[in-house]
Amino acid sequence: MQGNVYRVGTRPEFQLHDQSKRDFMNKTKGLSVAAALMALVPPGVRQGAWAAGSDAPEKTDVKIGFMPLTDCASVVVAAAKGFDKKYGINIVPRKEASWAAVRDKTLSRELDAAHVLYGLVYGVHLGVGGPKQDMAVLMTLNNNGQGISLAHHLLQKGVTDGTSLARLIKTGAREFTFAHTFPTGTHAMWLYYWLASHGINPLSEVKTITVAPPEMVENARIGNMDGFCVGEPWNARGIFDQVSFSVASSQDVWADHPEKVLGTTADFVTRHPNTARAMTMALLEAARYIDHPGNRSEVARLIAADAYVNAPLAVIEDRFLGKYEDGRGNAWNDPHAMRFYNDGKVPFPYLSDGMWFLTQHKRWGLLKAHPDYLAIARQINRIDLYTEAATQTGTPLPASDMRTSTLMDGVIWDGTHPAAYADSFAVGADRALPARTV
Repeated sequence: MQGNVYRVGTRPEFQLHDQSKRDFMNKTKGLSVAAALMALVPPGVRQGAWAAGSDAPEKTDVKIGFMPLTDCASVVVAAAKGFDKKYGINIVPRKEASWAAVRDKTLSRELDAAHVLYGLVYGVHLGVGGPKQDMAVLMTLNNNGQGISLAHHLLQKGVTDGTSLARLIKTGAREFTFAHTFPTGTHAMWLYYWLASHGINPLSEVKTITVAPPEMVENARIGNMDGFCVGEPWNARGIFDQVSFSVASSQDVWADHPEKVLGTTADFVTRHPNTARAMTMALLEAARYIDHPGNRSEVARLIAADAYVNAPLAVIEDRFLGKYEDGRGNAWNDPHAMRFYNDGKVPFPYLSDGMWFLTQHKRWGLLKAHPDYLAIARQINRIDLYTEAATQTGTPLPASDMRTSTLMDGVIWDGTHPAAYADSFAVGADRALPARTV
């Protein structure tokens, strides 16, 4: 598709090749047929099928790793509220210190699955985010709820948003440092996208470092960095401690974006397909519970405990309820706050979501050549198991395994023509905007 470029605020009307059309129709048809077939089985029969016989979980005690972040809630709730027992498993939440530890312990089988960064799973599958190993995404755990914060000292330089930050950086006064949580992870991609949308090349005009989420605020406090992108509650904690202020939420970059997933190795799914399905069902039940407005404060209190997020309730609860402030006197109710279920829209593992991370990995030089975007997403995102789990739990299924989204710069992403999309950005690993006069 040479010569076709996604432009800001517009969407080119590409015509799909006949084969692409057939592929897309087959995917959609397959998804609908799978749901229809499962719906033919009486609910009582399906319930018994998962609880005994050949569909009984192959492994009943499952260790699920998590990072101390607000969006670990579905793992914690599934175990604390007994949704795991309903499907014949015992979830053992395991708190980890870094995303690298989550990766390593999942690959070594010390963990059976994990609350994990979407882009980490895809990076490992392709060998660019650690040792190469085939991976699986069982479901999306949440949309939204991450953030970009800047250190307080930038306020003294007149920085309050992306435009004023770009103006300061382009003076060349000194090197500026920004942190994310993992090189192929979601936070790196939100940070890079946000900076680039303001004309700042994150690979050449600033220094980026990797810092574990709970260490972000302290590193900003002691002057190790000028800003960071991380999951909640650590942006709110920076405001609470008067160390940093919020300049953007991840939903400002992409409203209702995919974030953490229930990830595991492909080998685990091959050896324990029923266990994988049971985990997915338990977390779907937990996600539905969390998104009920009457349960949100209770869940905030639960995950605030030392064993989980280990942060003051006041730091967790407001943003969990959608009540935002930026540390500069502005407050609002965010219409795209963190969601876990949203009538089944959140947990479905859309192929286009996984493909988006691949386009950004290519954009920023993590991948040297265009991969087969759709084929890789089909390998990783286990829509077959998800469909069975969703049908069993009464979770609505979408009409398609692709979805359409508009990001902060007006560019539309819908999963079609991923190579053209990845190559269309003015700022990337091999290209930059012309220098601007400040």
